[in-house]
Amino acid sequence: MAAGMYLEHYLDSIENLPFELQRNFNLMRDLDQRTEDLKGQIDSLAKEYTANARTLSSEQKLSILRQIQQSYSKCKEFGDDKVQLAMQTYEMVDKHIRRLDTDLARFEADLKEKQIESTDYDSTSSKGKKDTRQKEKKTAKTRSKVKSSDEDGSPKSAQKKVKLLQPGEFNSPSANFGNVHPSDVLDMPVDPNEPTYCLCHQVSYGEMIGCDNTDCSIEWFHFACVGLTTKPRGKWYCPRCSQDRKRK
Repeated sequence: MAAGMYLEHYLDSIENLPFELQRNFNLMRDLDQRTEDLKGQIDSLAKEYTANARTLSSEQKLSILRQIQQSYSKCKEFGDDKVQLAMQTYEMVDKHIRRLDTDLARFEADLKEKQIESTDYDSTSSKGKKDTRQKEKKTAKTRSKVKSSDEDGSPKSAQKKVKLLQPGEFNSPSANFGNVHPSDVLDMPVDPNEPTYCLCHQVSYGEMIGCDNTDCSIEWFHFACVGLTTKPRGKWYCPRCSQDRKRK
């Protein structure tokens, strides 16, 4: 495939990328605004509670505290959604980067294949021309001997003539062209400076979930590595932190 085809296909694949990124950034900005509004409501409720704590009844106090708790829960949900959007945006860009790396590797393999084919063709052509020249020289000598034998007319010369003209004597050697197969695409090296996560100690990819233990040494985990297919409700703890909590 020519370089122009690789470039054309890659540009087609990233045509919608700016719109998808803009959509995700707008959603994250909207989540930020909702979180700020909720924080303002929480501050107002907290001030109302502290200012009127002595005059409020138990039911009123409980109602205000429930509203504050609900607002905090909403803020946490918005934060989780924002994290998911950020990871989705990263994966979206990383996917196109990986495709570009793969296309570059394939393009380099195609160039190497063409160079090998060109080298084999040149060497085979040179060998064929040399064999042809040798064959022509040998044929000329044979004709000269046959002509001399015809002129002599002796029995020995007649036998030698028959022997020289036997079929298969001057068959040209067959040219053997090797079949060149394209090189396999090599795995692109991982950036050594990119941080690793999860129990598998790999870089961030796909859907990931964060451990709710603030002291967790790993923090982020791939869904597949911890046996998840969807985001669980409520708090979630990684396998190590879950064992530590059970021991306590």
